[in-house]
Amino acid sequence: MADDGDSSSGPGDTSGGQGPLAEEWDGLSLGGMLLNVGVVVVVAAACYAVYRRWGRRLGADAARSSEASTLPKMRRRDFTLEQLREYDGLQNPRILMAVNMKVFDVTSGRKFYGRDGPYGIFAGRDASRGLATFCLEKDALRDEYDDLSDLNAVQMESVREWEMQFMEKYDYVGRLLKPGDEPSEYTDEEDIKDHLKHD
Repeated sequence: MADDGDSSSGPGDTSGGQGPLAEEWDGLSLGGMLLNVGVVVVVAAACYAVYRRWGRRLGADAARSSEASTLPKMRRRDFTLEQLREYDGLQNPRILMAVNMKVFDVTSGRKFYGRDGPYGIFAGRDASRGLATFCLEKDALRDEYDDLSDLNAVQMESVREWEMQFMEKYDYVGRLLKPGDEPSEYTDEEDIKDHLKHD
């Protein structure tokens, strides 16, 4: 007898006509599903870890920022280098910087002048030399009074430009004192007039 394909003699196919290939796909889809679930779990764990790390940091920065914004305006006064160092944003929430013998309250620019900011090295310091020479290294900072007398004309012009930018953007707090200088006595009237001018 000729086999026309309709004969039921021979081994029976119980897989509904799909054969061993269907069983292989079932295994792959189960394995693929487990792999997908595993990848989702790993990504979720990584996101959680990043959130915990950065979320705390952002929360702390936001708390510091709100703390800084609630700080009252600083009364006008003059500073020695030693007194200025206390205002580095760590020892004191306020951040001060000196540029060309003038001290500015840069607390509102914490993201630039705070510990992790690009100019954080200048917090609580005289930044004049570093700004004039475009150097953000410790070498640009002096632990003693710096009269800037060795800077050339272009560098001194740069210091004056930085000073003007700071005068426009931040509160002027007072002068950086040379050794032996006496601090000025500022009146409340001068203080109020200056704060109104900057607001």
